[in-house]
Amino acid sequence: MASIKQRGNGKWRARYRDESGKEHARHFSTKREGQRWLDEQTAKIITGTYVDPRAGAVTLSAFYAEWAPRQVWEPLTEVAMNVALRGCTFADIELRKVRRSHVESWIKGMHSRGLAASTIRTRANNVRAVLRAAVRDKLIGADPSEGVTLPRARKVEQSMRIPTPEELRSLLSTSEPWFAPFVALCAFGGLRLGEAAALQIGDVDFLRRQIHVRRQVQRQPGGLVRISPPKYGSERTIVAPDALLELLSLHVRDLGVYGEAGWLFVGEHGNPPHQNTIHYWWKKTAAAAAVEGVRLHDLRHFYASGLIAAGCDVVTVQRALGHARPTTTLNTYGHLWPDAEDRTRAAAAGLMEAVFADSADRLRTVAP
Repeated sequence: MASIKQRGNGKWRARYRDESGKEHARHFSTKREGQRWLDEQTAKIITGTYVDPRAGAVTLSAFYAEWAPRQVWEPLTEVAMNVALRGCTFADIELRKVRRSHVESWIKGMHSRGLAASTIRTRANNVRAVLRAAVRDKLIGADPSEGVTLPRARKVEQSMRIPTPEELRSLLSTSEPWFAPFVALCAFGGLRLGEAAALQIGDVDFLRRQIHVRRQVQRQPGGLVRISPPKYGSERTIVAPDALLELLSLHVRDLGVYGEAGWLFVGEHGNPPHQNTIHYWWKKTAAAAAVEGVRLHDLRHFYASGLIAAGCDVVTVQRALGHARPTTTLNTYGHLWPDAEDRTRAAAAGLMEAVFADSADRLRTVAP
C-alpha cells in the first residue's frame, strides 16, 4: 500500500508499508519527487531487494558478534576474522552509515603502516565477508567495500624463493640430528610445517614406500597445541623416495618416537612441536648453514619445482601438495611449467632425433 498527499504547508507526504506491515514516510517539495521515491521502494519490494532503512542501525562490530558464532570455521580462520574486525576503523559505525570512504581510509591506513599487501587483502576480504552477510540479512542494501582498490601483491614468480640444491645440502648437513628428517620431509615430500610436525610412526608405510598426511599441528594461545585435519581437507598419501624413508628409519632407530601416539618429533610437554619451536630451529639452522632469505615453506616450493621439472602434470602436483583445486597449483607454480614455445621446440627436437640417428647422419643429410 502506497499513497502520496499534499499537506497544508505545501509539502508532499509519500508513504508506504513494507512486507512486515511497517509504515515508512518521507516529505518532498514536489509530487514528482515523492512519486519517484515511492516507485523505487515499490520496485525493491517486488524484486526482493528492499531493505528497511532502520535495519542497519546496528554497528558492524555488534553484527559480527551476533553473526560469527553461527559460522563453521577452522580455529585459525576464527582468529584471522577476529584480528581483522579488531583492527577495522569503522567497526563501531552503524552499518547503514558505513561508506566506501570509510573502507578506503582503513585500507590506506594499513598500507601506510607498512603491512604487506597479502595481509591487507586478507583482512579486507574478511571484513568484506561480514558486510556481505549483512547484505544477505537485508540490514544494508549494498556492500560498501565493493570495488575498493586493494594493494597489488608481487607476482608469484618474483616473490617465490626456491632454494638451490647446494643450499639444501648445506641446511641438511648443519641441522641437528633430530631436525634433519623434518627438513627432508618438507623438501622431498612437500609437507607443510604443521603437517610434518604432526607425523606419527603409523603414518609412515615403509613397505609400500608411502607417507600418509592425516593431521596438522596448530599453535594455541599459551604455547599449547591443537591437532586438527590438514588445511582445506588436504589429507593425502605421499609417494616417498627410498632415501627419505631411510632417513626416517634411522631417526626412529636412533631417537625413537614419543608418547602413545608415536610422534616422530616432540616439543614441550611431550606434544609435537608447534610453529614457534620449528621456526626457532629453522633460523638457527639457516644461520649455521649461511643460507639467507630462505623460509621453511620455501622447501615446499623446492619440492614442487622438482616435480614440475621431472614432467609431472598439474593434477599430479596438485595431489602431491594437497591443494584443494588445480587452479591453486597453477596460480602458484604456473610460471614453472614450460610454455607452448618450449613444448613445441622440444617436440620438434624429438622429431629430429627420431629421423637423424646421430650427428654424422644429420650433417650428411642436411649439408648443401
